[in-house]
Amino acid sequence: VQRYHVQYLAQFDALLLNDTIQNMYVCPEEESVLLSSIVSTLSALSIKQVENKEEFDFKALRMDWLRLQAYTSVVKALLPMKDYTDLPKAMNLIQFHTRIVDSLEDLLHETSELSILCFFPRVFEKMFNQSSEETAMKRYLMSFPLACSHFSQCAHALCPEEADILEKRSLSLCVTFLEQIAKQTSGVILDICAEQRNLSDQLLPKHCAETISAARHRKQKKQLPKNKEVQKEKPGAESLRKNRIIETNVDKLHLTLTELSSSYTLCMDFPVFDHIVVPTEFLLSHLEMRLSEIILKMINYNQTTQEIARPSDLLAGIRTYSTSLHNLSSYINVDITRLVKNVLLQQTQPLDSHGGHTITHLYTTWYLEALLRQASGTLIVHCPTMQCFVSQTTDSELTFKAEEFSDVSELQALAELIGPYGIKFLGENLMWHITSQVSELKKMVIENMDVLVQMKNNFDKPEEMVILKKRLTGGENVLKRMTIIGVILSFRSMVQDCLKDILRKHCPFLLEPITYLRDFITPEANIQVTLSVFELASAAGLKCDIDPDLVAAIRNMKTDNTSCEEEHKISRLLLIYVAVSLPILALDPNSFYNQEHGGHNNNIHCLATAINQLSAAMFTVQNKNIEQQLKEFLLLASSTLLQLGQNVEKVEVKNRESVYLLLDMIVEESPYLSQDMLESCFPYVLLRNAYREVHKSFVITMT
Repeated sequence: VQRYHVQYLAQFDALLLNDTIQNMYVCPEEESVLLSSIVSTLSALSIKQVENKEEFDFKALRMDWLRLQAYTSVVKALLPMKDYTDLPKAMNLIQFHTRIVDSLEDLLHETSELSILCFFPRVFEKMFNQSSEETAMKRYLMSFPLACSHFSQCAHALCPEEADILEKRSLSLCVTFLEQIAKQTSGVILDICAEQRNLSDQLLPKHCAETISAARHRKQKKQLPKNKEVQKEKPGAESLRKNRIIETNVDKLHLTLTELSSSYTLCMDFPVFDHIVVPTEFLLSHLEMRLSEIILKMINYNQTTQEIARPSDLLAGIRTYSTSLHNLSSYINVDITRLVKNVLLQQTQPLDSHGGHTITHLYTTWYLEALLRQASGTLIVHCPTMQCFVSQTTDSELTFKAEEFSDVSELQALAELIGPYGIKFLGENLMWHITSQVSELKKMVIENMDVLVQMKNNFDKPEEMVILKKRLTGGENVLKRMTIIGVILSFRSMVQDCLKDILRKHCPFLLEPITYLRDFITPEANIQVTLSVFELASAAGLKCDIDPDLVAAIRNMKTDNTSCEEEHKISRLLLIYVAVSLPILALDPNSFYNQEHGGHNNNIHCLATAINQLSAAMFTVQNKNIEQQLKEFLLLASSTLLQLGQNVEKVEVKNRESVYLLLDMIVEESPYLSQDMLESCFPYVLLRNAYREVHKSFVITMT
């Protein structure tokens, strides 16, 4: 190119300009000198200069042409340009040819840059919208934000005040285009994920009942019921096509995604003034926001009807979305793992980065407001045998089955969804409910303090105890509140066990050292060190002799300037209050022990958990001996239950044997009590007979 135009300048342009000068009638001296200099410069060019790789610089020549234009453009110029139109034509041609020789790259850049569009933003946006509507043009959409990088060419050193305005306009248009491209791309990606989720949902076990029923009827050669619905297509039927030309919705989505992804391959980043723009970050930002919204929609929480998706169903949906999103890496070079981690990590907190509710908040609210609130009555029963809560058969049926949300698989799915952070938030809310119950219990103890002190001193005198029991008020309320605490702690224990199983599955190398550290702690160790280790172990889902979260919750309770000794006295009297109120449970027909569930029908078996954990936490805060206080409780409880068989009529002792089992449960769950201690104050033969009676009753009811 350079060789050709050097010859062109020397052998044509120089001659053309010389002929033009010769045809001019008037040519002042200054103009004549400039024109003669230009002709001589062009005539001196030769091929040897190109072969010797000499550098050409025609800036002076082009500057002379600018001077000549200035001389001939003034009023009353001796050489008016309008009278000699051939001269500017020849000079403009020469100027263009010289730029091809000495600054070809600058010329190409000048002719290809699109900075003119900076002054026509509405036209520019209209062009983008038209291109967005055509599938074939989607792969070129990235050229619109790339064009914004040319707008810096509009700035000039002589007009510095325009630079800020141009920068703002460039960034505004660039961000608008990238947001629109990211919105379209994320929409297509998530539509594909939704299609895959629908296909995956068809494979869930809950949808196979109809298929199993139909197969069973065929095997037994029975006709299907006439009112039977038309059998649905089996999973995989969508892949059967007679003609490949027929396009499904998924095919169209993949085609659109391919076109949009091609636009992201044009460049990884580009400059706009002093900013470096990365298009894929806009896409990841949109995907993160949309994915969070979709997860909240999948949970399908309705506060009015207390409906919510099962944790296992939500986990299956999230896994499907995650798998489908990872396929995006084959189209665009983006870090999908980082995206999924950011979204799911936000869901383990009560609020996300935008201040909205997360699945941690919604599930915590539902389990507290729906499941545990109903479990405080007789509608839902804690079932130790199956490690879940079970709905009772009542006239007022619940809108959900408790066992479908609280069995091991569901709680493991919950632990995997909200993680240790979410479990900690759930535990903090549970502790708040426990402390509110403890506050009410303390008020009741203070109201009956004199009677409780006398009962403590006269527990071995049946006649005195009968008189004092008549003066004692609120026994049923105390047991009710303690049962609620036990139900909450039992649920928390179930969740902790499931969290431990999940952590052992994902990071056993982390869980095992924590387990060894917990087991290394001895009762003689410093209490602060013990609580620190137990706090670590509890966060990992391990069971501890002293619940550190419960200790912290009780320590933070307002005591109205009550001294430590006064608090200790109230705590001891609370255990006495519970112990002397246990015979009341025998009057409740729901206190029957259900062998199938492994507990009582009114959840009083949860009293064992409440008494052990609450007493351990309270006496740890007060720095008192836990074992000594529990021995005192066991002695008093045994005495009152032994008096139950002597003083209460047969009608009232219907569930006496079921209540006796509470003592054995308390001892079994306590790390501080033993069977020897129990047998020293309560005959083992009574426990043996009690177990025989409840099991015999269960067999009779089953037959």
